[in-house]
Amino acid sequence: MNKKLGLFSAIATGVGLIVATSCLMSLGQGASILGTGFIITMIIACAINILTALSMAELNALMPNLTGGLAQYTLAGMGPFVTILTMVGGYLVCQMIAGTVECAMFGNAINSVFDTGIPSWVFSVAMVVILIFANLRGVDIFAKIQNVVAYVLIGSLMIMGILGTLGIGTGEQVSQPSNLADTIPDTFGLLGLAFFLFIGCEFVIPIAKSIKNERRNVPLGMVLSLVIILLMQIFLVVGMTKYTAYEDLGASASPHILFGTALLGRFGSYWMILVSALAVVSTVNSAMSSFSFMCAGMAKINLLPTFFLKKNKRGAYYIGILGIGLVEIIANAVGLSTSDSLIFMINVAIVFWMVSYVISNINVVIFRARLPKAPRTFKVPFGPVLPIIAAIGTAFMIWNISDDPAQRLLIFEIDGIIFVLLGIYSVLWCKFRVKRPLFTPIPMHEVMAMESDMYLAARRKKKD
Repeated sequence: MNKKLGLFSAIATGVGLIVATSCLMSLGQGASILGTGFIITMIIACAINILTALSMAELNALMPNLTGGLAQYTLAGMGPFVTILTMVGGYLVCQMIAGTVECAMFGNAINSVFDTGIPSWVFSVAMVVILIFANLRGVDIFAKIQNVVAYVLIGSLMIMGILGTLGIGTGEQVSQPSNLADTIPDTFGLLGLAFFLFIGCEFVIPIAKSIKNERRNVPLGMVLSLVIILLMQIFLVVGMTKYTAYEDLGASASPHILFGTALLGRFGSYWMILVSALAVVSTVNSAMSSFSFMCAGMAKINLLPTFFLKKNKRGAYYIGILGIGLVEIIANAVGLSTSDSLIFMINVAIVFWMVSYVISNINVVIFRARLPKAPRTFKVPFGPVLPIIAAIGTAFMIWNISDDPAQRLLIFEIDGIIFVLLGIYSVLWCKFRVKRPLFTPIPMHEVMAMESDMYLAARRKKKD
């Protein structure tokens, strides 16, 4: 029998997806535009995401021990159409794209420091293959890897940030103003960018039933992971403003390596290569495991094919693991992951992630009104106020997905097209497979019953 995971594992899982090399690139971009003023933007984005994390913790407390988590909550709250739209667009597609780019940036980072003569994609594919085999060995191995990698990663970045903040690096400091934001409204334009720095703590939810003292450790793990990330990133922003010129910082595709080199010379670049490796292992490892759980959860509620429910002898949902791994291998091998268009599509995908956050907060409000007396081991304080604030705040971040109006409009246009395509898929799937009304919520007790293997067997028998 698998051992239960503790609070450290919950924090490591939350931290694991948040700290990514693409996030470090976004951090450098934010610092190059606002300097230390970007810290205000980060605090606002982090606060809103903490409120969303609390909402997700309440949903987990209301409907515990579910494989997919967010999919089941939305199915019971808003029906199958919205569930498919948000989960397939907001998580499954987004994770495939984000994981692919993470691996690509790892390979590119190695060749930016070492003259290996080996194509970058080879390093990227090798990393994916290693993580596929690790995840196929089950949640215990996943947790062991995640605990070591996440804490070494955070520790490394925290040390580098503190050295930069205190100005005790071996490199030469630059002379430039620290704060480029004249007013508080100046910080709002980069809220969409700052949101990307704090997404992913909810990936604790799919493994919640493997966590001991779930009532305490799930919400606490998510909140602590966000707070730890915020503190680390504040130190990094201050350090970057002292050691790297804003123009160089904004133009660099690997600002963390630029900062490490400026701070500690060649040793700093080597250290940041290690950070890049840890970041991709942490991010892709966490996403790969949670992705398989989410696919299995959606299969249990008949929103994805049932083959996602297949397990190997280690208890791992291997179809989901192999599926996302294969996509990442192909995309890196053919060079798609290095294109500017794919990096831009990450920003497009983030909007779907934000929408799923809005939906999660609305679900809490719906269940508070529909089932006010239902037992909950955790409740967000102050009634529906905080979930409503979180939903509005996230919607505000969607509007500020880019400080460039033309780029923002293009993002919204692409998202609109994707929404229409996902909407068509949702309608067809609901009509011919689910055979339920699009917007009629499925009773909570039935959704929770779908977790049972007996329910799946009865559904298959009825189909036959």
